[in-house]
Amino acid sequence: MDYRNKLVLAPMVRVGTLPFRLLAAQYGADITYGEEIIDHKLLKCERRINDVIGSTDIVEKGTENVVFRTCGEERNRVVFQMGTSDAVRALTAAQLVCKDVAAIDVNMGCPKAFSISGGMGAALLSKPELIHDILTMLKRNLWIPVTCKIRLLNSTHDSVELARRIEKTGVSAVAVHGRRVADRPRDPANWSEIATVVDALSIPVIANGDVFEFEDFQHIRSVTGASSVMIARGALWNASIFHPEGTPVEDVKREYVRKSILWDHDIKSTKYTLKEMIMHYTSLELPEGKAVTKSESLADIARVYGEEKYYESVHRMRNGVGDGSSPR
Repeated sequence: MDYRNKLVLAPMVRVGTLPFRLLAAQYGADITYGEEIIDHKLLKCERRINDVIGSTDIVEKGTENVVFRTCGEERNRVVFQMGTSDAVRALTAAQLVCKDVAAIDVNMGCPKAFSISGGMGAALLSKPELIHDILTMLKRNLWIPVTCKIRLLNSTHDSVELARRIEKTGVSAVAVHGRRVADRPRDPANWSEIATVVDALSIPVIANGDVFEFEDFQHIRSVTGASSVMIARGALWNASIFHPEGTPVEDVKREYVRKSILWDHDIKSTKYTLKEMIMHYTSLELPEGKAVTKSESLADIARVYGEEKYYESVHRMRNGVGDGSSPR
């Protein structure tokens, strides 16, 4: 995994699943992060090969609940992001997925209550010794790259000092979200402070924050000097942001629906992502939004977006009916 000069899909809860990661990659994302998954949950899972759709699934034992799904197509670019607060537990969890992903990332920036209350995410920012233990444990025992994603601390000095301590663990890169824990998405990202962190390190830094169109990739790199750029909301709203020419969001939504059908994606997650796309541009109270909200299956979603024939062709293929050609 090379972290220099890359366009990166940020980890997003309920969004960064296989269909959306493949969608972003189709439009030009070089590296795609999965949604954060907590180590406690992974310890209750097992790895299964899904021959029906051609995926590798991490599934809760004794259930059909897929916690993480990936495939060979993304093997060399997908990063598994983990929430953890314990080095031994982190390693045990990482060993379950490390055969199927390109790298492991530790979430050290999530400000959500569920993460902080468990000593994970942004709670780690005030525990440099624990950060060292977790990253060192992973680095010493895994054969794939290990990285982490942090937020800015309360002072530039503290941000730099923490980044330097992280670098000493031997990680391959560090992603820096240009906001502090108390900041909200509407608050502007501090690109100049990211630049200070970049200047202090020799490993690649991935800059994250306020990238909403393709031109912003070059802008944030020129301001921060970062090796690569990570994008979250801009990609959620229209994943073709990774392509210089872009694609109309209506076409992007249909492509996302096709990928969700192909990979038998969870209907709740599919609806959540589509609704986020819709709300940015229009309203859930318009016909499209209402139809997505009412949908109870991928077949319903297919009808909303005029993809009934695609849905049928995928299911004929899975049932061994048809000419054998792949709908991909």
